[in-house]
Amino acid sequence: MSEPDFDFVVIGGGSAGYAGAATAAGLGLKTAVIEGGREIGGLCILRGCMPSKTLLESGHRAEDIRRAGEFGLRAEYQGADGTAIRQRKRKFVSEFMEYRREQLESGKFDFIRGMAAFVDAHTLEVRLLDGGTRTVTAQAFLIATGSQVQMHEVPGLKETGYWTSDDMLDNEHIPASVVVLGGGAIALELASFYAGVGSRVTVIQRSEQILKETDADVAGALTEALEHRGIEIVRNTKLLRVERGGVGKRVHFTHAGTERGVEAEEIIYALGREPAIGKLQLANAGVTTSHRSIVADLHQRCGPDHIFAAGDVCGPFEVVHSAILQAEIAARNAARTLHRLDSALEESDYRLALFAVFTEPQVAAVGLSEAAAREKHDIVIAKYPFSDHGKSMVHGSTYGFVKLIADKDTREILGASCVGPSASELIHEIVVAMYFRAKATDLARIPHYHPTLSEIWTYPAEELACGQNLTPP
Repeated sequence: MSEPDFDFVVIGGGSAGYAGAATAAGLGLKTAVIEGGREIGGLCILRGCMPSKTLLESGHRAEDIRRAGEFGLRAEYQGADGTAIRQRKRKFVSEFMEYRREQLESGKFDFIRGMAAFVDAHTLEVRLLDGGTRTVTAQAFLIATGSQVQMHEVPGLKETGYWTSDDMLDNEHIPASVVVLGGGAIALELASFYAGVGSRVTVIQRSEQILKETDADVAGALTEALEHRGIEIVRNTKLLRVERGGVGKRVHFTHAGTERGVEAEEIIYALGREPAIGKLQLANAGVTTSHRSIVADLHQRCGPDHIFAAGDVCGPFEVVHSAILQAEIAARNAARTLHRLDSALEESDYRLALFAVFTEPQVAAVGLSEAAAREKHDIVIAKYPFSDHGKSMVHGSTYGFVKLIADKDTREILGASCVGPSASELIHEIVVAMYFRAKATDLARIPHYHPTLSEIWTYPAEELACGQNLTPP
């Protein structure tokens, strides 16, 4: 092969792509980023983390206004201004996009705008956004093209019309009622937003449990809390068809062996996402795939030793911090493969795997679930409810609980879950504890200010430490 154009080429300019390129360039690799989207930023900035959380904040503030009377306050919720909510969201997204654009255009790497496809294991053909094509060769590659909405065939859905999560995030219209198809994190966050601003919400979930990746008690607590807020959640269903109804759109499905129908002004399609890899011609490069996803090992290699993947294209977790860590590891491993870094290949470590859902109440978890922990360890578990926690009562947030999972013999914390107020913040105390391989005994020793939400972790920690030596070392 003739002298390649680059040492390392990243396909995708989102959070993972930028992190991988910046790491590689910092190690002295001649690097390029290829981004094919008309907008720059990646999923998290454009259609994921930031826009969705901006909308959710509006929904949850609306909920607070309606609950003002519980706190002795006189306030009246007079509805939501969809245009103003969208403008606020667009302002933030625009600022984040501009920052990412500056990072990509001023980085110590080339930035190429176009759609890339593999010709062979060392060559890409790039259809440039401003017209024409360009051939790009490299010694190593990182695939970080993110994900897209995964479509499932539902009779009548296309003809009747629907919104995806992408559509909803930039729509100023707030329907009086919505049917949300799906019970995963995206679906439930959308349901939480619409319930917050006053829409009537029905969630239709195929399996018996919402958030099927969580423990049953976690999903059950969230179901109870959302239903208390007025959201109807129908589980264990099978979608049959969609059609125009009397005043809106009607979804037909079976539930417990009986056909049902739910009518609403709008249908929100939230049945999952899939890796955005269909146009990359991965077979030409020998990249390993399975079930429309790239298969990457713990070194982030995905077939050939010089091709790596990170983020939603390969999983196992579709979260931005995990994607960034994978990309940085991939870049360093590429440098090692090219003999620019003299050390052993790194492996991605998912011991501190994080998960959060920004519903109201929130859900968060770290480490092993209860089911996974039981498969690998002899464990002990302790839980404590927010309904018996002083600060939660004052806060007016008493649904949910915290749970600690520890090794039975050593009491090392293996995992934790939280359903309740500020769960996405509270979980990080356990992330830090697990990073240092702390035991429940260690956590029980740590002073917590009273009254605080974080203080709740001391109760399951003390239960798990019961009989252990609590004298400071």
